[in-house]
Amino acid sequence: MDAQPIKDTYAKAGVNIDANDRAVDLIGQYARATFRPEVLSGVGFFGGLFEFKGYEEPVLVSSVDGVGTKLNIANVLDKHDTIGIDIVNHCVNDILTCGAEPLFFLDYIGIGKLLPEKVAAIAEGLASACREVGCALIGGETAEMPGLYTGEDYDLVGFIIGVVEKEQIVMGKTIAVGDTIIGLPSSGLHTNGYSLVRKIFGETKSVLDTNYPELGRTLGEELLEPHRGYYHQLKPLLPLIKGMAHITGGGLTGNVPRILPEEMTAKLRRGKWLIPPVFQLIQQRGNVDQQEMYRVFNMGIGMVLICSPQDANQLTQTLLDAKTIGEVIAQKEEARVVIE
Repeated sequence: MDAQPIKDTYAKAGVNIDANDRAVDLIGQYARATFRPEVLSGVGFFGGLFEFKGYEEPVLVSSVDGVGTKLNIANVLDKHDTIGIDIVNHCVNDILTCGAEPLFFLDYIGIGKLLPEKVAAIAEGLASACREVGCALIGGETAEMPGLYTGEDYDLVGFIIGVVEKEQIVMGKTIAVGDTIIGLPSSGLHTNGYSLVRKIFGETKSVLDTNYPELGRTLGEELLEPHRGYYHQLKPLLPLIKGMAHITGGGLTGNVPRILPEEMTAKLRRGKWLIPPVFQLIQQRGNVDQQEMYRVFNMGIGMVLICSPQDANQLTQTLLDAKTIGEVIAQKEEARVVIE
């Protein structure tokens, strides 16, 4: 009697449906803790339902972003509970620059081999950051794709929807020459510049476990410090702020011009804020040019605010760690940001 051919299954192809179901159950436990009264559907339905109400002239604000190669550091150290915080805070900060309140958040996790507990650790961070700002983790997608991702490698992407009253939108349109520029400190690299850092230091566990006296901890601990969120600090002060720039990829020189009216330049004074030791360490070890540092990293400033000079004192006195770091000047030549 001829031997029967071995039947192929999805699991043999590298996709474990049972593991996916287990991951969805674990994610759901965290997600349900973030639900607001406006959420009308639970995790697992085909679409997330959110009842929209309470605004006179609502404008929806959306953003999508990823964590980038900071995920490589998390994988090497097998620490995934803060990566979710990174992406939520990144997205919330982005829509905050318009003055928006975060309503709901969705995530996408593409992974080579689905380990439910690993995905649950990511979801725990997502839910924690969402609860912090009153944002519902309303749904998402976890896709096991062994043909695209190698081993336990994964990607994490976040999608956020927020809302702002039309007359309260913050877009920088009223910024004028002479306005004050205020900086709020970052908590480290946030979620940008990791490809350069990995090139300089490498990403083996021994490298990441190396303790640096100037950091007061290991390199890995420094690099996994979560992206700081600014929502609660800035929400009550939005009427005083003319423009906000979230300092992400592109650094200060690439992000501040996004809120400046034409023919205006931001003049920043380098000595007005503390540059954290991690950036000095990166520059020295990699022999990175000063201009490149400001183009790649936030250099210690996670959010830039622009306001009228008469409102600057109130902002800096209320925001205890804020520093006045410059002013808006008439544009000279082609430079939109000048750092002296």
